[in-house]
Amino acid sequence: MKAKTIILACLLFTGTLFSQNNNTTKKMTQSNFETITLGGGCYWCVEAVYENLKGVKSVVSGFSGGKIANPSYEEVCSGTTGHAEVVQITFDKNVTNLDEIFKVFFTVHDPTTLNRQGADRGTQYRSVIFYNNEEQKQEAQSIIAELKKAKAYDNPIVTTIEPFTKFYKAEDYHQNYYANNKSQPYCQMVIQPKLEKFEKVFKDKLKTKK
Repeated sequence: MKAKTIILACLLFTGTLFSQNNNTTKKMTQSNFETITLGGGCYWCVEAVYENLKGVKSVVSGFSGGKIANPSYEEVCSGTTGHAEVVQITFDKNVTNLDEIFKVFFTVHDPTTLNRQGADRGTQYRSVIFYNNEEQKQEAQSIIAELKKAKAYDNPIVTTIEPFTKFYKAEDYHQNYYANNKSQPYCQMVIQPKLEKFEKVFKDKLKTKK
């Protein structure tokens, strides 16, 4: 993918696409949290990025959009279940927002390749946003429309926007995969570059490392 970097960077930091909530005096309640489910290729990659975004409470890797219950990783990898590898992100709306979540999404994966991210091929690697409510649907439609209008990519965006139905958590060894397997070749060659790009573009939005 050859994204038009200057245009995309401008979009990332315009006030219309990046609103901030600096109200730190609100008491933390459950109503401050929201969940969105995203598929952008291998969930190991997407999970590693969002775990470092300020305001994100949890990131869980799993499967959505398929036709069977409780699929295994092997079943999903066969490409026969209809599921996509996804991450379910829960975030604090007082710290981040859907705009930011979606802009990270469109920065760290290629939304123009159908059923593929790099060498990972199959419908399980499709680009998809599963929305929980009308607001999430409209936000997703709006951002995609903005990116198309700005011609941010050389090729058409193929990301689908679908209603959320079920989420099935992947096996335990898939959770926090990058953090637990940094020395693995896939982590170094595929995940690390995505993480570095995210850290460069969103350097002011990173969680403080302990």
